[in-house]
Amino acid sequence: MFDIDKWSEIINTIRKHKTRTALTAFGVFWGIFMLIVLLGAGKGFENGVVNGFDIARNAVFMWSQRTSEPYMGLKPGRFIRFNTEDVGAIRANVPEVDVVAPRNDLGSVTVGRDTKVGTFEVYGDYPDFFRVKPMTMEKGRFINDLDINERRKVAIIGTEVQKTLFKEDEDPIGQYIKIRGIPFKVAGIFKTSGSGESIRQDAKTIFLPHSAMIQAFNQGNRIYWFAFTPKEGIEAKIIEDKVKVLLAQRHKVAPNDLKAFGSANVEEEFKRVQGLFIGIAGFSWLVSIGTIIAGIVGVSNIMLIIVKERTKEIGIRKALGATPFSIISLIIQESVVITSFAGYIGLMVGIGLMELVGYLMRANNVEMDFFAPPEVNLTVAVSAVIFLVFTGALAGLVPAAKAASVNPVVALKDE
Repeated sequence: MFDIDKWSEIINTIRKHKTRTALTAFGVFWGIFMLIVLLGAGKGFENGVVNGFDIARNAVFMWSQRTSEPYMGLKPGRFIRFNTEDVGAIRANVPEVDVVAPRNDLGSVTVGRDTKVGTFEVYGDYPDFFRVKPMTMEKGRFINDLDINERRKVAIIGTEVQKTLFKEDEDPIGQYIKIRGIPFKVAGIFKTSGSGESIRQDAKTIFLPHSAMIQAFNQGNRIYWFAFTPKEGIEAKIIEDKVKVLLAQRHKVAPNDLKAFGSANVEEEFKRVQGLFIGIAGFSWLVSIGTIIAGIVGVSNIMLIIVKERTKEIGIRKALGATPFSIISLIIQESVVITSFAGYIGLMVGIGLMELVGYLMRANNVEMDFFAPPEVNLTVAVSAVIFLVFTGALAGLVPAAKAASVNPVVALKDE
């Protein structure tokens, strides 16, 4: 039940010692403020890094390198060359693989249209690469199976390619661009969902059908590297290892030659990144809780001083019939009020600061490679409030017990 007299006493006590109460409560305020800012900034850092993973988070990339050991009469230092026959072999012998996307590239080449030219990255891909690296088609379409089967000379261009080679009001779809002097018809314009440098690089990229590229630029049946994803429920590491074993057999590479194939496992990299941010969040909690505990100790000390100052008053209360519970509840309630109010202000200031930073970044279109607008998790905010109430009660427990143990006779004699 709401006891207005008890609340009046608490407010009068705080007013009587405003400076002392404010300085003591500042420790709690600062601890909660630091918690919100550290976790909010950590989340912004996490989002920035995670947004940089603009490819499937279980993808594996594999490329050929030089052998380091002799095998079956072959000398070390031999460069391995993947070929189109490897694609069928992988699909037939590694059932855990879901997507097999062979890739070739021309590197950074000059691309022209009429009098306009630009330098862009050009890749030869299969339709399945769309599942490895999700894209948004701004206009037109991505590479399809007919493009591969009929070796169509079509091109899927990034938004920066469009701006460089075409006028602002011009529709690129159906128009021709020349790559190393060979014409390709624009069939689509894409945009990726990455951030920072990643999205800028993608905007300067052109995708061609793999079959058309190897024919147009005399690459034979060569494949430069592969992109894979496993079937649902299968770890990327399993297909990475199995594909390496298969390719080693097909290209006569020693089983223990670790340098013959290079690979990048996005799933493992993503797990490491997640582990890093769990550690950052844990450190933020540790530092903030340490600061809050220091503030709580301060609140507990001030409550002990208040009990000492009000010893005679507490003695009178007990002499008039006040129960130990009423004395304890008064002290604990006062402690909870101080910590909760200070913590609530810290919570609101911290959230306000994070929202302001996020608003300014979005309003000014600020894009950073490793930092996105900070976020404050609602669960964290609620947990912080609950923690404050609990620690506030804990801070008042010792002073309350001391107040309840006051002997009325001794208290009334106290000068």
